[in-house]
This record gives sequence, structure tokens and C-alpha cells, in this order.
Amino acid sequence: MRRLPWTRRIVAVASLGDENRRKLFGFIAASYRPVGRDEAAAALEMPRSTASFHLDRMVQDGVLAVEFRKLGGKAGPGSGRPAKMYRLAQPEVGASVPDRNYDLAGELMATAIERSSGAGEPVREALLATAYAKGLAMAEGSQSLEEFLSAEGYMPNPDGDGGFALENCPFHRLADGHAEVVCAMNGAFLCGAAAGCGVEESRIAGNATPGQCCARVTPP
Repeated sequence: MRRLPWTRRIVAVASLGDENRRKLFGFIAASYRPVGRDEAAAALEMPRSTASFHLDRMVQDGVLAVEFRKLGGKAGPGSGRPAKMYRLAQPEVGASVPDRNYDLAGELMATAIERSSGAGEPVREALLATAYAKGLAMAEGSQSLEEFLSAEGYMPNPDGDGGFALENCPFHRLADGHAEVVCAMNGAFLCGAAAGCGVEESRIAGNATPGQCCARVTPP
């Protein structure tokens, strides 16, 4: 499952600043199945209208999702209207300013270690191959490389010649202490993403500009 866009994640986290929404979210998160508004309102001793308002607001903010189902095992004509049920829209929602993606870095590194342990492949080679494959898979279906980079938090800034400076590093804290490994992983991920978007991988180049990502996209 792809992450929500950064602005949507900010909105989703901010939505839980309301105490009633936090209570409703906690109740639904702890449930093994979708929950109806009547059940949630009764469990939290909250007026139905209040529960309904906050549940729908969390749907609007991307925290919850809705599905409709018939209750009581009845189906067909005369069984009544399907009930509106609420469930989590994402397994978890986190946001940082600037945008970071340490979950992706952890996934890439864990997958690479498993690959290295299972096949006897050097860890660095396994990491680069894993990062490339992940970038390729994630970028397929994107409208453009710029759109993909924006969605993944790189903040691409056009250079005026068809290339992009990447104003943000999604792996900043890791790269700060482990630049050689993390920047190599990032470069492989971006090459895979470029390939997935139909862009020549050779356009992904190194960048030493302070405050920017270690990579940039050169003009065609």
C-alpha cells in the first residue's frame, strides 16, 4: 500500500487533535472488524450525532475508510439498507516536517539482509539490487518522474533545463551518519524509479549541494 501524499498525512495526523476523534479512532483501531456508528457511540457513551460527525470527518481527512454491509446475516429484498461501517484507511499514518521515509529505508535494509543471508550475496550488492527493484515497482504507473519524486518527499525543483534538484532527502537522519551506504541505496532506488517512469537511468547523478538530496536528475 502506497503512503498517503505528504499533505494528506499532515491533515490525517492533525485530525486526531480532537479528543472525541482520538477516542473513536482508538476504538476502531482496536477492533478486529469494521465498526458501525451506533456501536462506536454506545461503546464510548457518546451521542450518535457526535460520533457520526467525527467518524465522517476522519473519513474526509483520510484516517478512516467506509464500507457498506448488510448486518444480521440477511440479504436480498426486504433485508434493509446496508449499514455504514468504518475501518482504518491505513495500517498507520505518520507525518514529519520535512517529509521523511525511514520506514522505506528499514524495509530495504531488512530485505537486503534477508537476501544476503539466503543467497550468500554481499550485503551492499543485495541492498543496491533491492533498492533498484523497489524503486522500479513503486514508480510504475506514475504519470511522470517528477510526480513520483514529489509523492515520495524529494521535493523536485526544476532547474530550467529539464532536470531537477531534489530539495529534500527522505532519509536525512540516516544519511547524516551513514552517507556512503544510504546515498548508494538512495541512488539505486532513484535509478529504479527513473526506469519505472521511462526515464533514462543515466539522468540520476550525484549532488553535493548542502541541504539537498545526494542525488539530482540531470536534463535529458
